[in-house]
Amino acid sequence: MPIALLALAVGAFGIGTTEFVMMGVLPQVAADFGVSIPTAGNLITGYALGVVIGAPALTILGARLPRKTMLVATMGLFALGNLLFALAPNAEIGTVLRFLAGLPHGAFFGAGAVVATSLVKPGNRAKAVSIMFMGLTLANVVGVPLGTLLGQQFGWRATFAVVSAIGLIAVAAIARLVPRQGRPKPAQTSVRGQLAAFRLPQVWLALAIVTFGLGGTFACLSYLTPILTDVSGFSPTGATGMLVLAGLGMTLGNFLGGRVADKALMPGLYAVLIGLVVLLGAFTITSGDKAAAAVTVFLIGTAGFMVAPIMQAVVMEKAGRAPALVSAALQSAFNVANSIGAYAGGLAIAHGLGLLSPNLVGSALSVLGLALAVVSATLERNAKRKPATVRRITPEDRVVRAEPQLVAA
Repeated sequence: MPIALLALAVGAFGIGTTEFVMMGVLPQVAADFGVSIPTAGNLITGYALGVVIGAPALTILGARLPRKTMLVATMGLFALGNLLFALAPNAEIGTVLRFLAGLPHGAFFGAGAVVATSLVKPGNRAKAVSIMFMGLTLANVVGVPLGTLLGQQFGWRATFAVVSAIGLIAVAAIARLVPRQGRPKPAQTSVRGQLAAFRLPQVWLALAIVTFGLGGTFACLSYLTPILTDVSGFSPTGATGMLVLAGLGMTLGNFLGGRVADKALMPGLYAVLIGLVVLLGAFTITSGDKAAAAVTVFLIGTAGFMVAPIMQAVVMEKAGRAPALVSAALQSAFNVANSIGAYAGGLAIAHGLGLLSPNLVGSALSVLGLALAVVSATLERNAKRKPATVRRITPEDRVVRAEPQLVAA
């Protein structure tokens, strides 16, 4: 695999660390700002909102830039946002700066997915994207625990200063290792051309599959620590170890998902979603035994994060003229999945259904994701059976056919 993928993975590692380490240092941040834990939780919400808004907005605004320039610009904004947050004087300004740090998240992954696939042969495209996303999953195994420890020893500001430094390292690595990409062709830079992909129901179905399929995983993982301590009987330290185990499962799942997507895209998606339905339901039983709980947690992490590279391959296949925008929208869907899963699981607990109820909620969400995958595949088969229709050739079509894929920057 090209070494340029390593530069993209470094950027993904920094993004994954800043997104999730806040959960580990939230008590320190709340104490420093003099606010309650729920109020400090707005810092997490602010980042997620930045991702949802920034993913399509920055992708459209940067559509005319060469992909490499877009990667450098978004990672530079990421580094700046985290550095400014490390200097934030209060929670209100901190929330705004977390929003700023979240803006480039989806746009970076959108441009990165396009660049990653351009560096390899067609049969290895999903594998290449999974290598970039490997940085995101490794952040849960390495970046978050170390960032939390750093925050506990030297203060949370040190954690985000280091995250900013990782962003600068990624900028240097991208500038040095990623080959020159050239500019996207004209039809891909117009707002109308980019939004055309969203006329396809399969694109919306793909985003919905991520929202509900991966939302099932987050419904469980959001409440994993209390389940492990109060039901499985792990100590707080042991529960932290189980979180690392879940992160290792995510890393393996991301690796396997890329290979499955290149070999058997839709069958692989069906198998993964069915596996999630079974595993999440089974966790209500296996959580009562430490060994069985550990195995199930690892497998849930594995199956859950096999979804990411598989769905990335699906949307890239459907994206047409707007691969970066659709890939960025997928990042928004991931964050919506996180929010929906956590909210639905918390709602079940709040209604007195017990700590294990998020697992059943997650299983139900995964069933919905599976149903949407079947609908998407059915629409695709029906579309292929229809005879080709003759339509008028528009001036835009002539431009698209006349232009090469990339022109010199």
